[in-house]
Amino acid sequence: MSLRPIHRFRRPTRPRRAPRLLRESQPAWCPAAANATDAATAPAVARPAATSVATLLTRHILRDGETVLLLLKPSLWFILFGSLRFIAVALILVISFELWLPRYLHLAVEAGVLLITARVAWAILHWMGRLYLLTDLRILRLSGVFTTEIFDCPLRKVARTRLVPTFRERLLGLGSIEIIPSDDQRPCSTWQTIARPAHVHEQIQRAIARAKQGGCNGGNGW
Repeated sequence: MSLRPIHRFRRPTRPRRAPRLLRESQPAWCPAAANATDAATAPAVARPAATSVATLLTRHILRDGETVLLLLKPSLWFILFGSLRFIAVALILVISFELWLPRYLHLAVEAGVLLITARVAWAILHWMGRLYLLTDLRILRLSGVFTTEIFDCPLRKVARTRLVPTFRERLLGLGSIEIIPSDDQRPCSTWQTIARPAHVHEQIQRAIARAKQGGCNGGNGW
């Protein structure tokens, strides 16, 4: 008599259910929640912030239909030219301490470096706040650090313009342009230390000529 192996059949194992508390603590998936999660984890795209000068031009200076012909800033030499006299005085004082009070020379040097740095920083702020603007209607100059001063003259009311470069500007190929209004009660203005002054002056004169010939509405100023 042969003995056959007895096979025991086992019931298939079923995955155990998670406890009720664990199932309730897991939120159901929904498209809105998934989109919110993806939006939160996605890298934020920074919007370009408008500069103060651009905002000022857009909101308070440029008019409807006005076309910008020229937008300039002074040359970086403007910073040095504005600080040169102060730097010279500070160096003279430091040299005087070296000659007459050598014991306090280190204090004089530290004070001189601090004062020169502060003066250069102030000149940089002046450079940052200065802007020259020529449109088909007007010629403007923006300047100032804490408060913006605006020179605004319609092109039809410009009596004349002229190049007035200083000796230092001529050495570097720079120049300044003086703007003289036809109204004597209005102050003159100057575009200081600009590059290619002859070319810029020619563009200004052409814009003034077109405005006075009636090519644009340049008389809507004062």
